[in-house]
Amino acid sequence: MKKAIYLFAFFALAMTTTEAFAQPAKAKITTVGGPMLSPDKTEHNFGTIKKASDGNCVFTVYNTGDQPLEISNCQGSCGCTTPQCDKNAIAPGGFTEIKVHYDTMRIGPFTKTVTVMWNGADVKSTVLTIKGEVIE
Repeated sequence: MKKAIYLFAFFALAMTTTEAFAQPAKAKITTVGGPMLSPDKTEHNFGTIKKASDGNCVFTVYNTGDQPLEISNCQGSCGCTTPQCDKNAIAPGGFTEIKVHYDTMRIGPFTKTVTVMWNGADVKSTVLTIKGEVIE
């Protein structure tokens, strides 16, 4: 019986560890005739965070089109929001991460955006939103 419990615990831990370090799955192609930027989420809610705390989050964006996706620019809505985008082409089915930093030295509620410009035929930009409240 102890062996069964230990074996179960081992496999449960192994599955949890594997999922924590797993890469996002390859995206399913849903658009034919061009690239398509598909984010894992369009909004990140920090909730209530303390002043000077970690104001970083990550959006994973997939290319669900059948042509290479090129991100030409990422622009924060103000100087307190700083995005970092990889400008290398993303193959169909591939992904990249957009890292966003919010300056948590500013007290109060916030809602900020990051506009991601890309080479879509019809849609040429995608807006990602971060929000929360910084307290003392």
